[in-house]
Amino acid sequence: MAAKTLTIREAIKQDEPIIAEYLYQIAVELGFPSSSIRQDWLEKTIRFIDYARCELRYKGFVVEQDNKIIGSASCQILELYPMVSEQYQKGYIWGVYVEPSYRRQGIATELMQEAMTYLKEIGCTKAVLHASDQGKLLYSGLGCVESNEMVISLI
Repeated sequence: MAAKTLTIREAIKQDEPIIAEYLYQIAVELGFPSSSIRQDWLEKTIRFIDYARCELRYKGFVVEQDNKIIGSASCQILELYPMVSEQYQKGYIWGVYVEPSYRRQGIATELMQEAMTYLKEIGCTKAVLHASDQGKLLYSGLGCVESNEMVISLI
């Protein structure tokens, strides 16, 4: 029996609903109650992707097996405040998701490598992401280190 081929490609406009669905699934897997998820999560995510594509050099990647998308990752420039030096441009990686039955096969690693390569190409010197407990092992294996980011709860 022939091995099934995985293909990673740049996401196109028609892939945005599945990228949004995966972002929704991440929220569910993180334990967000369904009552906390916005009714307009699909439209809001697609609007954000369109904005990020125009303003933040967004690029998404999807992985397919037998013409079915089974995972995705998104990345963009991270711009929280005016960057006064081009030598310190951060990128942000988000929405890294692989269908549960395809996990632990190196797919997320390949998606991350695509995102990191793209961010380097557009001049980013660092990449930031927020990891779930499950994702920490993957990300640390790719060279991610915990940062000095400070968080305070406002509720």
